[in-house]
Amino acid sequence: MVEVVPLTLHIGAEIRGVDLKQPLAPDALKVVRDAFLKWKVIFFRDQHLDHAEHVAMARQFGEPTIGHAVFGHVEGFPEIYSVAKNRTANSKYEAMTITPWYGWHTDVTAAVNPPCASILRGVTIPPYGGDTFWTNLVAAYQGLSEPMRAFVDGQRAIHAFEARGDGKGGAYDERVKRRALRSEHPLVSIHPETGEKVLVASPSFIKSLVRFTPRESAKLLEILWEHVVRPEYTVRFKWNAGDIAFWDNRSTAHLAPRDIFQSDFDRQLYRITLVGEKLVGVDGRPSVAIEGLPILSVSEELKLMAAE
Repeated sequence: MVEVVPLTLHIGAEIRGVDLKQPLAPDALKVVRDAFLKWKVIFFRDQHLDHAEHVAMARQFGEPTIGHAVFGHVEGFPEIYSVAKNRTANSKYEAMTITPWYGWHTDVTAAVNPPCASILRGVTIPPYGGDTFWTNLVAAYQGLSEPMRAFVDGQRAIHAFEARGDGKGGAYDERVKRRALRSEHPLVSIHPETGEKVLVASPSFIKSLVRFTPRESAKLLEILWEHVVRPEYTVRFKWNAGDIAFWDNRSTAHLAPRDIFQSDFDRQLYRITLVGEKLVGVDGRPSVAIEGLPILSVSEELKLMAAE
C-alpha cells in the first residue's frame, strides 16, 4: 500500500510502498500525483534507478524536456541533465553577493514555459552535507499581508539567463550566449491544476520588475525574496544514494547546496524536467517570450537540433 508521510506543515512528504523501477498501477499513480500537488515536493527513498528507469518513471507523469535547454544533457540520454558537483552552471554564483536568498531558484524560469516538474535522482552522495531545500511559493503568497497580496497580484517580472560579462564566465557565458532565454512572467500565477495563487519568486532568474525603476525593483524584490525563504515555508532533505526528489516546479523554489564546495566529498545527481506551459497571471495574461524559444519536448528539441 502506498503511504504518504508529511515532513513539515507546509511542504514535503515521503512516499513509501512504491517501486519506481516498475510502472505504477493507476491507483498508486493517483496517490503519488495527488501528494505531488498537495505537498509540492515528494521523496522516494532507496530506489536506485539507472538512466533508462529514470526516464521511464518520468514519462508516467509528463513529457520530458531536453536535459537542460542551456547546459546540455547526458550522452545517450537526452532527457537527463547531470547535476555534478562542479558543473558549468555553478560558475555564475562566484560573482553573486551572498544574501539569505542566494542561490534559490525555480528551474529555468528564463524560458517562457518553465518546466512543470523536476525529478532529481541521487547517485553519489556525501556522508554529510549536500542537503537540498525547497520552499512552498503558495504558502509564501498566503503569508503576505492583504495589501501586499493585492499589490503583487498585478505585477510582472523579467526572468533571464545572463552572461557574467566580466571575462571570467568562460564556458558558462558561452552556453548562455548560444541559447539566450529571457521572458516576462506574472509575479503571481494561477496554478493550472490546483487553482492556487503562486508567488513566482525565482531569485536567481528574476532581473527586474516591469515598469519600476532599478532601485524600486531591487528593494521590492528583496522584500519578497527574504519572505519566501522563511524557514516555516521550507523543507530540508538529507540525501542518500538511490533517493528521488520529485517537485512541482510551478509552486516551489529550491536551493542547491553550497557547503559541498568546502569538502572533498563528491556529489552526483541526475535530473529530468517535464514540459511546462506558459504561466498565467491573476489577470489572465500569460507569460511573454522576449528572447529565445519555448522549452520543447525532447523529441521536438532533437528534431530542431538536427535541422540546424
